[in-house]
This record gives sequence, structure tokens and C-alpha cells, in this order.
Amino acid sequence: IFQGIILVSAIIGFIYGYITEQFGWTVYIVMAGFALSCLLTLPPWPMYRRNPLKWLPVQESGTEEKKPADRKPKRHAK
Repeated sequence: IFQGIILVSAIIGFIYGYITEQFGWTVYIVMAGFALSCLLTLPPWPMYRRNPLKWLPVQESGTEEKKPADRKPKRHAK
């Protein structure tokens, strides 16, 4: 959604700026599209939270640290 809105506003801004021969209008339209896409996608709207992702549970890792001697030495390219 974010990229689509920015792309559409960039195309509209380019066409309008080309017709009016004012580059400033192109920049304004793209910035307005960016602001609109931020407003639509950044807040946690309820419509995006209908089907939340179910994350995997946290796995308990061993408390033992690997000793430096247990690790394989790194081989450097010559």
C-alpha cells in the first residue's frame, strides 16, 4: 500500500508538473502522496489488526557457553 500510493502520486505529479511546466507542483504532489501513505500505513489501524500473526514461542537455549577451544578455527583466504 505504501509503495503503491507513492508510485501513483509520483506518476500523477510528474504528469501534472509536465503539463503546467512547474517542477514544484510535482514535488508537492509526491510529498502529499508520501504523507497520505504514512497516514494510512504507519498507525496500527484496526483493519490491519484483524488477523494478527501468531509468532512461534520462545525456545529456551542452553545456558552453557561454548568454550573457545570447542570452536573450529577460522580459515582465511590467501
